[in-house]
Amino acid sequence: MARFLRLALVAIGLIGRCLAAHPVLATTLDDLYQSQTIVTGQGEENRQTGFRDCLDRVLVRVSGDQRLLDKPEIADLRDKAGSFVDAFRYHDRLEGIPIHDEQGTHDRPHDLTCLYKPDVIDKVLASLGSRPWLGERPALTILLAVERAGRGFVLASDGDESPYMRESFEAAAQPLAMSIVIPDKAKLTKGGFIFEEVRAMATSPEMLGGVARTLGGRPLLFGHISWRDKELGWVVDWWLTVDGKTLAVDGKTYEWQVRGVSFDEAFRAAIRGAAQILSGNGQPG
Repeated sequence: MARFLRLALVAIGLIGRCLAAHPVLATTLDDLYQSQTIVTGQGEENRQTGFRDCLDRVLVRVSGDQRLLDKPEIADLRDKAGSFVDAFRYHDRLEGIPIHDEQGTHDRPHDLTCLYKPDVIDKVLASLGSRPWLGERPALTILLAVERAGRGFVLASDGDESPYMRESFEAAAQPLAMSIVIPDKAKLTKGGFIFEEVRAMATSPEMLGGVARTLGGRPLLFGHISWRDKELGWVVDWWLTVDGKTLAVDGKTYEWQVRGVSFDEAFRAAIRGAAQILSGNGQPG
């Protein structure tokens, strides 16, 4: 009965396609209430490790709130993570590759997918002072200025500067049930979004509302990412604008930064931050 009282469908992105503006794909609650991690083999010890990681992931996926993982209560929940799992399955990541003499099935990498009942996870969220985020999850338009060694470009869906960044951004969106749209070069050129202009927006965030409208009216996730040798990684500033205005609560503008990370982690931080804001859980840390 509880399921019929919920929204029958929630909008989530399976993979953000970047050639055009695709609608957010809808799926069932069963798809939302699951998570996946990588484990080594199918042994019990590794399975329990996987259960703990999957619990972390599903709590953030369902709630949109990354801060839950910093709560002291989470340690006790992880200790009994397996008790929350309704069902699980494995997929051999080396499927089709013969087992070598020095490698048995116990140490082959597997995707472990854990499935959960919504009422079980909702009770866990309630114990952490949280709740599920069941509304529509809008696609995010990505506008990103990338700078390294004095050279820069704007990330484009059909650009050849860094296809790995596009793939990484798409991969970052999946665990949070989000979808992204990266404009193509033609749209960026038509809007005048050359690197120098986009980089300058980092000092003029009041411009971003108009940019969001120009790029399709979806929530705009804007960033400036630059490599810093001193930081031994990328330094990134992120902003999120919604409905043509910089999203604000109590006079605060949503802006956050990560320092000294890989671009994979920079993009994960971007999606986690956007989900935290859009789910109503406030300012990213």
